Amino acid sequence: MPKSPRPGRLGGRDYEVGTWTSPWSSPDFGLTQLIPSWEAVTDGDSVVKVQVRGEAPDGTVSSWDSMAEWTLDNPARSRRSLGSQTDDLARVSVDTWQAATPLTRWQVRVSLYRNAATRPAVRLDRVGAMASALVPRGAAPTSTPGPTVGTVLDVPAYSQMTHTGHYPQWGGGGEAWCSPTSTAMVLAYYDLQPGPFSDITAGHADPQVDHTARLVYDHSYDGTGNWAFNTAYASTLTTGDSYVTRLPDLRAAESFIAAGVPLVASVAFGRNQLTGAPISSSNGHLLVIVGFEADGDVVVNDPAGASNGAVRRVYDRDQFEDIWVNASGGIVYVINR
Repeated sequence: MPKSPRPGRLGGRDYEVGTWTSPWSSPDFGLTQLIPSWEAVTDGDSVVKVQVRGEAPDGTVSSWDSMAEWTLDNPARSRRSLGSQTDDLARVSVDTWQAATPLTRWQVRVSLYRNAATRPAVRLDRVGAMASALVPRGAAPTSTPGPTVGTVLDVPAYSQMTHTGHYPQWGGGGEAWCSPTSTAMVLAYYDLQPGPFSDITAGHADPQVDHTARLVYDHSYDGTGNWAFNTAYASTLTTGDSYVTRLPDLRAAESFIAAGVPLVASVAFGRNQLTGAPISSSNGHLLVIVGFEADGDVVVNDPAGASNGAVRRVYDRDQFEDIWVNASGGIVYVINR
């Protein structure tokens, strides 16, 4: 919190608030999407509010659009994206700021709120945004496997499906929990989140999955798939960086695997587009890239497997690159211990 916070209000409650605004960032292309991610400490009744804006080639500056009010575990103010907002230049869609036409530069603003009476600790450690100009990949050639293929990381396998019906207030498990299950697998790989989990009913198998779902749940979106909320939670447990980014192809992903960093990837596919998948199709699914076979095919922990033993899969490189890069533009969570 800045040294001289000012009085403020959020959700009808009194807070002290301090604000930091980034310099303008100018990519060397016309951006059409911006996805912010952050690392922060929010003890007790404290909240981090993240806003973005952009500038058009003619110098028109957009309004500040609110992306999120994020807090780790605040009983007074739940974490939330700020819903669908449309202004003069762009609109907010949960975790993504989408420009109507290409913009020349962007800026992020973060406000730190803390209860004016109890004054808990609140701190911003890192904030950034991934600017993109998405173009259809189409039938581009599949990336050539690099020299580090053949590496597979020992990432624990958890099934989202074994949690079907768990905690409806956090999304209800099953098909809704691919993102927190993937995040939980990566955290378990780093031996983080060991429990005990007092917030989870005793006897639940793999309670770290339920626990993760609770702490990434977006109370506005009503789901656990907010990309930045998953990395923001992970950052509270790691000493390395946790963020959302895009990779151009699987060759780029190989470098992370070689460095010992599994990747949570966002894919979408129709029938017969992903041979060997435990589900026939999905308009949005998260899974963990854990390695590559010697021929370059992708080894994953796919949480859609019906049991933990059915989670580890090998997918064809060409098919996987298509359903990842064409669907989400190569979105990954990078969670680095």
